[in-house]
Parts: sequence; structure tokens; C-alpha cells
Amino acid sequence: MANDPERFDTMLLAMAQQHEGGVKELLDTIVGFLARKTDFFVGGKEGEWEKVVKDIFYKHSAKAREEADKIRKEKEEADRRLKEIQQKKEQERLAKDFEPATVTELTDKEAELMQEDIEKDKKTKTENGSGDSADVAEPSTTAADDDEDDPKEKGKLKPNAGNGCDLEHYRWTQTLEEVELRVPLRQVLRPRDLTVVISKRHLKVGIKGQPLIIDEELDADVKIEESTWVLQDGRNLLVNLEKVNKMNWWGRLVTTDPEISTRKINPEPSKLSDLDGETRGLVEKMMYDQRQKEMGLPTSDEQKKQDVLKKFMEQHPEMDFSKCKFN
Repeated sequence: MANDPERFDTMLLAMAQQHEGGVKELLDTIVGFLARKTDFFVGGKEGEWEKVVKDIFYKHSAKAREEADKIRKEKEEADRRLKEIQQKKEQERLAKDFEPATVTELTDKEAELMQEDIEKDKKTKTENGSGDSADVAEPSTTAADDDEDDPKEKGKLKPNAGNGCDLEHYRWTQTLEEVELRVPLRQVLRPRDLTVVISKRHLKVGIKGQPLIIDEELDADVKIEESTWVLQDGRNLLVNLEKVNKMNWWGRLVTTDPEISTRKINPEPSKLSDLDGETRGLVEKMMYDQRQKEMGLPTSDEQKKQDVLKKFMEQHPEMDFSKCKFN
């Protein structure tokens, strides 16, 4: 207990809160106390108090710098690992996107047999009333038709395969956790030739000396410290934006973009075990709250409020809560 460096923190924090002038004013109070109530300045040899002050301040300065360097190195290592992961993901995507199609040549005999199968299939469909001459059935009413009738969905674009949008100068996709932006560049560039500024709710992207490609407000907030960008092959800029709210789909990248219909988003199926701890907890909470609402029971947040109120009432039996209304 005697060696615990934090045992006086509560007392010192209370003192610090009463010094609006900050650290300088707090130190003035402490040193004034030593001058008035102790022999700190006059009880020892000439200049001894200066040596004591220097030794103590330098000791804690070294500790503070060591801790700051440790945090900085950990952040740099985390950033390096994140960039490696992003580069690996992008290489896998590029390999998949640009995988050449394979062509298999058929022999004359195989081509003849294939043509016979096609003719037989056409004949079967015609006999069953499902060929080209068959009557075309009227399309049934679907959810997509309902979306078209909804005024809120009018004019909205259908999401691309990545649940984002393909635009003239860039393409963006999204998951519940992040947004990925790809900007093809028409020339070979270096990272220092680019302007990329990621703010909490604003994005700037462009080539230095040229009008910015993007300089607009984002559709929602992002985590600046977890958002990254990388230049690939000198021709493709990849920007990853980490969402703050991981429960919502974005309707557009920036506010000047055309809006997509989030109703038509088709997320890839995933297991809860595939999600990170924070996202998994949010999804499980959301699923639990939905089940509770369906059964007419309180959600997790409502249950917490009720538990706190119940505990308070048990601790204060002398109080009358009969006339109180609780939402």
C-alpha cells in the first residue's frame, strides 16, 4: 500500500479541479505549502532543494516519455499490421476480379452431341407449354414492386455487388463494419502525389495540383484512427473507412452522391463467431432486443433501468413510490 503510486490520486484530482489555471497554479499551491509549512527550502544545504526537485521531476519525466514511446510504438505496429491486412485483402480481391476466364475447346463429336441436347430441350419446353411459343405469365407482385411504389425509394439506385455504388470517378462498397473506396488513377503516381484527408465526417481525395475528386461530407461518422488508405501499383487508390455505427448501412458515400436503396442490400451471410467481439456483442444485443419486443417483454436497456430502480427502492424502503410513474 505504501508503494502504491496512485493512492493519493483521488485527493490530488480533487485539488487539480479547483485550480482553473492548470498545472502551473497547482504546482504554485503545493510549493507554497512547502515554503509556509515546512523547512524544505531552508532546512538543508544551499541548493539541496534544487537537486531534490530536479531528481524527482527528471525521474517522472523519464517514465512519462517511456510510456509515451511505448504507446507510439504499439500504435505504429498496429497500423503496420492493419496495412498488411488491407494489402493482402486487396491482392486477393484483385486476383479474383481479374482472374482470366478459361475456354475449353470441344471436339466435333462433343459439339454435335451438345447441339442434339439443346434441340431436345427446346422440343420438351414447347410440348410442355414453356417454350418460346408459350404464353408469358404475368409477373407476380414482389417486394421490389412495393419498393417502386414507395415514395421514399423513388429515384434510388440499386446497390452494386458490394452493396455500394459504381460512379464515374470511383467505386465504393460496404459491410456493416467498414466502407471501401476505390479510385482508379489515369497515371502512375506516388503516395506523396496524392491528397487524402480522412476526418470524422468529411473526406478529401485527389491528386495534388488538380481539382479534388472528392471533397464532401460523408454519409455517417467514421473512426479516424482506424481508417487507412494505400496506393496500389501506382494506379489504384484504396481507402478503408471504419464505421462508428456498425449497425447501419450507408445510402451513399458522400452527401453529393446519388443514393442507393438500402432495402435492396444483400449482405453476405456470416456466423456470429466470424465477427469481432464488439460487433458480435452489438448483433447479439440487437437480436435479443428484437425477440423481447416480439414477446412484449422489456429490452436489455429497459431491463437494466428496471433493475437499477428496483435496487434503489430496496435500499430506500422509507420512500413512497406508489404515486410515481415510470416509463
